[in-house]
Amino acid sequence: MTWRSSPSLGSILRAVESTNVGGDTLFANMDLAYERLDEDTKNQIKNLVAVHDIARVFAMLLKTDTEELRAKYLPSEHPVVRTHPETGRRSIYVNTAFTNYIKGMEQAQSTALLDRQYKTARNPEVQCRLRWQPGSLAFWDSRASQHFAAAGYFPEVTKREPVTTTGNKPYFDPSR
Repeated sequence: MTWRSSPSLGSILRAVESTNVGGDTLFANMDLAYERLDEDTKNQIKNLVAVHDIARVFAMLLKTDTEELRAKYLPSEHPVVRTHPETGRRSIYVNTAFTNYIKGMEQAQSTALLDRQYKTARNPEVQCRLRWQPGSLAFWDSRASQHFAAAGYFPEVTKREPVTTTGNKPYFDPSR
């Protein structure tokens, strides 16, 4: 929910029903993804700000006019590199779902740089995969991780019970 000015701190998800195939969740450690970047890339992105927009995903899913949705939920600006408020660790804080562009960059340059950052979350070396079973419970810190729900189980269905907690406005601490 990075489209919010104060995105969620994290979520808890409990599996009620699972499928025999598919439905796994992949989690990416974005602290580790940041640590694995070369120093030139870290220096390039450390002071950048990205615009996050609910309409990237939900305008189509909700069959709502993009501008109407944006009027109700204004796009938010967050640092590309976020400092975790408890650990002080840095993490990449952009995602394919809601990050629209990097402020102050030409569109092509912004797209290319964001695409490089998005790929960091797809690296299996920074991921873990949860195979859900009825009763499975997961809690993740959305400030330092990304998650992706793998499909591949149609026509079966899964049933999950989610709880999401409110977070704070992301920031970048240059002293860390």
